[in-house]
Amino acid sequence: MLKRKYGDRLDWKRILQRRFAQSFFDTQEFKGYITLLHTITVSSPLFKVYGKKDICIVDNGYMWLQQFPSDKNHSVTTMFDAKGNVVQWYIDICLCNGIDNGRPWMDDLFLDIILLPSGEIIEKDANELEEALSTGVIDQQLYDLAWSEMKTLKSLISAGEFELVKLSSKHKDALTEFLI
Repeated sequence: MLKRKYGDRLDWKRILQRRFAQSFFDTQEFKGYITLLHTITVSSPLFKVYGKKDICIVDNGYMWLQQFPSDKNHSVTTMFDAKGNVVQWYIDICLCNGIDNGRPWMDDLFLDIILLPSGEIIEKDANELEEALSTGVIDQQLYDLAWSEMKTLKSLISAGEFELVKLSSKHKDALTEFLI
């Protein structure tokens, strides 16, 4: 069974105080749901290590913008630090994006791409995709879909043509005034 991940992250116990906003956008540039989570207070910062880089991805005052494009096999989470600088873009490869009782979600297909502001691209969780195939959680068709989407997105990112990365600050600004 695929893991369904919700944009509001209500199950995240690390966040002690939060503000949240979401909206549906239907523009020439983007169609789908967008969520913005502002972590006012967290129990402790969260760091991730990529090679020799130790990067804080959540702390007091950080914002996580998640874009759930309609009819696409990916979702993008942009992590902003307390000063509004992009920390990283985290791209989940997914079966689909949807909405359930007003809550945007995506069904995770295990593979992920991390894009750092430096332009460095990091592939993640290929081992989880392999395990999902070997244990029957997914079939060959979903396995192939995940790798195809990974290849397409890496190509778009490398060419500077992945629009969701370009739209992240604009989308954050559009939702910031609606945070509750």
